[in-house]
Order: sequence, then C-alpha cells, then structure tokens
Amino acid sequence: MTSKYQVVGYRAFMVTSLLFGFWSCKQPKYPGPKTAEESIAAMTVHPDFEVQIYATEPFVKDPVAMTFDEKGNAYVVEMADYPFSDMEPNPPGKGNGRIVYLKDNDKDGVVDESVVFIEGISEMTSVMAWKKGVLVTAAPDIFYLEDTNGDGTADHKEVLYTGFFTNNSEAQITNLTFAIDNWIYASNHGQAGEITSTRQSDAPALSVGGADFRFRLDKELYEKETAPAQFGQTLNDWGHRFMTQNTVHIQQAVIPGRYMYRHAFLPSTRGVENISDHDLRMYQVTPAPYWRAERSRRRQETYDQQGKGQIEHPDGHFTGASGGTVYGGDAFPDGFYGNIFTGEVAGNLVHRDVLTAHKTSPKYVASRANEDKESEFITSTDSWFRPTSFAVSPDGNLYMVDMYRQHIETPMSIPEDLVAEMDYKQGMDMGRIYRIVPKNKKNLDRTLTDKENKTTADYVKLLAHESQWWRLQAQRKLVEAQDKSVIPSVTELFNNSADARFRLHALYTLEGLGALTSDIVKKALADKHEGVREHAAILAERFPENKQLLVSLLDDQAPRVAFQATLSLGQFNDLFVTDQLAKVAEKNVNDPWFRMAVLSANNGASYELLKSLNKTSFFASYADEKGQLINDLAFILTRKDQGADKLLNDIAGLAKSKGESKWLLGAIEGVQKASGDKGVQNQAVKSSLKTIMDTSTDESVKSKLSELLKI
Repeated sequence: MTSKYQVVGYRAFMVTSLLFGFWSCKQPKYPGPKTAEESIAAMTVHPDFEVQIYATEPFVKDPVAMTFDEKGNAYVVEMADYPFSDMEPNPPGKGNGRIVYLKDNDKDGVVDESVVFIEGISEMTSVMAWKKGVLVTAAPDIFYLEDTNGDGTADHKEVLYTGFFTNNSEAQITNLTFAIDNWIYASNHGQAGEITSTRQSDAPALSVGGADFRFRLDKELYEKETAPAQFGQTLNDWGHRFMTQNTVHIQQAVIPGRYMYRHAFLPSTRGVENISDHDLRMYQVTPAPYWRAERSRRRQETYDQQGKGQIEHPDGHFTGASGGTVYGGDAFPDGFYGNIFTGEVAGNLVHRDVLTAHKTSPKYVASRANEDKESEFITSTDSWFRPTSFAVSPDGNLYMVDMYRQHIETPMSIPEDLVAEMDYKQGMDMGRIYRIVPKNKKNLDRTLTDKENKTTADYVKLLAHESQWWRLQAQRKLVEAQDKSVIPSVTELFNNSADARFRLHALYTLEGLGALTSDIVKKALADKHEGVREHAAILAERFPENKQLLVSLLDDQAPRVAFQATLSLGQFNDLFVTDQLAKVAEKNVNDPWFRMAVLSANNGASYELLKSLNKTSFFASYADEKGQLINDLAFILTRKDQGADKLLNDIAGLAKSKGESKWLLGAIEGVQKASGDKGVQNQAVKSSLKTIMDTSTDESVKSKLSELLKI
C-alpha cells in the first residue's frame, strides 16, 4: 500500500552501502545548499497544505526556536555557535548566539527587517513571551529580557534561575512553555544541576538530576518535573505534556513529578511512556549522508563479526526527532486541531501524530493519520532542510523553523576521521522560517485579535477563542495584570460557557487571580467534561472539604480522571485514604500507572496499604500484576526501613494458606532489589527471612532465600 501523494521505497542497508561507493567516486560527499524557493520546490507536502516563505537569510540565521507575543511580534533564537559545547566553547558573553526580532514592514507576509534583540550568548535554546519582554533559556540560566526604551533591543536582563547543566548542546535547559495551569515548563533532559533562584537567595538549591523543571513567577515557585524531555515539549488543551527525544519522537509525561517525588522510595521515577503505535520507521526521501552511511557500514561490519544479528539503519528510522508541537490554532481544516507535528532533522521531514485517549489507561495513543500510513506530512529531497521546531501563530497557522545546515549531528557521535572531512560552518550564515497554511482558507473574524491595544476585558473575551494560542495568551496577560475587576466576567464564563476548553481556562484564570473557591472547585468536580473534572481534582487538593467528592471520581468512566483523583487523594494522609487507595489498586492493578499512583502516595507507600488490601478481594487469586504491586511495596518498605518484616510475615502466611508461593517470591524479590549488593541490613527483616526459610517447605522459596541471605 502506498500514499496517494508520496511514494517512498524502502532503502535497505546494502543499497545504502552501494550508494556510498557511488558517491565516493562520482559526486561530492556532501551536496550544496539551495535557495529558499528551491528548498520549497524540493518538498512534498500534504495535499491540503502549502509552504510559504516567512523569513530567510540574511534576516535570520541558524534559527532553532521562535515565539510570538500577544501583539504578534516574532522573536527567534539563533544558535550560530552550534555545536559549541562539543568543539570549542566560547567564553561567557563572547558567543555568536542571538535573539532577533522580525519585522514585516510592508505587510506582505514576508520578513523584510530583523532587529538584534540580544547577542553574544552561545547557550540560548528557547524563548517565551512574558510580561513586557521574553523569558530565555541559556544554560546555566533562565533569564528575563525586556526592551525598556522601545528601540527593539533588550536593555534589561534579570537572571531568574541558575545552575543548569552546561555540557552537550543537545541536552540543555530549553523548551519554555506556558501551560494552562499557570506554570511554565522547561525541558532539562534529566541532567544534573543544583538550581537556585535569584529572587529567593535563602532557599536551598534544588537538585534536578533525572528531572525536568517547572516554575511560577507569580508565586515564586519552582520544582522538579517528569523527565526526560529533550528538544521538543508541548501541552494540549487539557494540560497533558508530550516530549520529543531523538529516536523516540513522541512520549507522554503520564504522571507529574510532584507526585513521584512525594517520597524517595519508588522503585522507578520514570513517569514517561512512548505512546507511538508505530515503530521507528519514517519515510524520508533523502539518502543517508556520507558520514552516516560510512559509520553504519563500520558498525554493521562489527555487529556481523560479533554475530549479534543486529541491524544498523543508516536512514529510514527516527534518530533526530525534534520540536514536537501541538497544533492549537484555528486556521487548519477539521481533523488537524490537537495533532502533534515533529521535525526530523536527520531525515529532512515533518511527521504528524494524531492523538487518541486510551480506553482503559491514563495515557494517549499516537497514530499516523490515515493518509500518512506510508508517508509523512512533509518530506524533502534537500538534505540541508532541518526542521528543528514549530510555533503556532496569532494568525492560526503553523510556522516551521529550519536551521538549514549541511551538518546537524554533533561531532561527539561521529568517528574522528569522518569529522575531519566535515565543515560544520556550512550553513552558519543561512536559515529559514516557513509558514504552513491550508490551501482552502477559512473566513475568520480577526477584529478582536488584530486590535493593537487590548484591554483586560478584551483578554477575557479571548479566553473563549477557538485558538488555543489566543486562549493561553489571554490567560497569561490576565494573570500578569492581576486586575481583580475581571473576576465576575471570568466567573460568568466558567459558569455559563458551553465549551469545556473555555471553562477550563476560566477556572485557571480565577486560580491565577487568587479567586478560586471551594464552591467553584466543587462545581468543576461535577463538570460534564472529563478534562475539567481532571483539573478540578488537582485543585481540590487545596480544599480538604471536597475530599469525599474526590473519592467519587475514583470510579469515573474516564481513566485519566480516575487516575488524577487517585493522585490527588494521595495528598491526604489518613486511614480512610489508605482504604480508598487499596480499592483503586484492586480495581486497576493491571495498569502500571495506577499502581505507581497508589504507591507514590505516602499512605500507599506504607505497611497500612497491605492491611487495607486485605479488606478487599485483592488476594482472592494471584496475578502477575498483583505480584508486581507486592514486589514494589516490599521494595519501598525495605528502602524506608519500615514495615518490610511485617509485610514478609503476612505474605508468607498468605502464600501458605493460598498454596501459591509466587506471592512470597514477589515480596522477597522486592526486598532483594532494595537491599542491593550489601544485602539486608535491617535485623527485623533478616529475622523474618530466616524464619520463613526455616519453616518453608517450598523449594523455590528456600532457594531464593538462601541466595539472598548469603549476600
């Protein structure tokens, strides 16, 4: 089966090897650049869309990220020194990185002027509109820039957070994203760092190793977030977060970091999942570059010699996925809203994912669209085409940032003799930004959005705009302004809007204005839309009087709502909650995310959970998923040095009465995993293990205990 608008043959490894030999004799190893017009001509685009030039050199060079502010101003991050961290890093303030402010003076849709907003900084990777300026990530810092005199150039800079990882330009702090919950999210790729706030000099440093980062400047809050996001992070209408990470083109942060870090004893704090239902296969039309073909040939030769049976794919498989972005504009045809667009800088293409909520688990499934089953949204025969990121604009279209480089891979990943033949400066004076637009234009009313000086009343109206981009900008401006006079109109929007998206924005605008009440949250908990109920569960954590309503959501038909209710209920510490968590574990034990939700709570990470499980039918029959829960609970109690001995004794008795040793083996394995190479140190636990060994008649149990007690 082939696509109706793109036919792509599969290139096997041997074919690429033959091409490699042909290139070395007949052609330059690396082709040269094309003009922007030629590059567009080299693209095959989804038949309902076209690609237009928005900006090109000399107005933009080496672009990697861009943002629009509420006035429609475009700011672009230029990374001219890439790959600076891998070659010869520039001293602070001596780099060639810039942020430029783009202008379209004649209003023809094409940039004809750029103003340098800031320059001399190598590490800048992302930019986000904030108040009268922009927030910027530039390892080791996140800082705020503002032009206070109106000349287009930043003359005020304030470092807000510092301490982020500075090595490897592909794994630094990036992807600033304002979300519906009024937090700003940033990708840290799980890199180590001790983060301090310049506004809270007396606060202890926050260790972010293994985590991403989020913060609120209106409340001076910052904390670890679920990782790892690399260069690509986006959130949909309901605040669900998706990340890009090279070979894994789409992951979902299923469980937020604030729940995983409630205690330090979970067996795993990996809160992300690859949600793609299609493999690494991508349908690129460019051949592998010389260096990749040769590196693959060498690797394959080694694999063959070692008899591993491993295949090294030089092309046709995701390896440079970047900049995944939810389309939340209002200009595209039906069926595209909420899709995620991801660039593949190594494959010279743009991939599109359609998200569908999983029927039984609190996650999504990312699928290819029907018309993209064996093709991509955009492919190009121009090997310099490097779509690094995207931005939804005020006009509702999708803007595509093309770094436009001959080489995009860091030298760290390439054999030295091949690097010696590569000129990484090729393309440093080039760059393009394209506008992706539908061929059939909608007739949209831009009266309010085009208004130059918007009032707070205008922003309240924009909370009910069809474009997610405008709703977020409106919410941000209202929270920044802190104009309490809009509270009645925002409350009215929450109470009366027929669109759940608008009600949710109103709910969080009230939260940001300090106007959230228990009654409002109570109403939201009963909302007819699952997305509102889910966030109401989060906000109910602030109002203990609504705890019983949270319990009612544990049986919600929407898995994500029941999941969030489980997480939120775990914020309360009493035996009633423990019993409720046990019921959740019994009902949803087959889902690993629900098991993690239960165990992430302090009540769930306790011996009391086992006692509560005994009140249910959990132990009526054995299943591997139940055994895994007991395994994990034993791990936690051993690490906590609290209650593992009692758990072992209880499970031993249960295993004997049920005639099923797997219950006990799971618990013992959990203890063993938690004890590590040093073995069991807790004397009570060790005594329980010895007693079980002495009294057990099950050879599998005795063998496992003998192994463990010898450590």
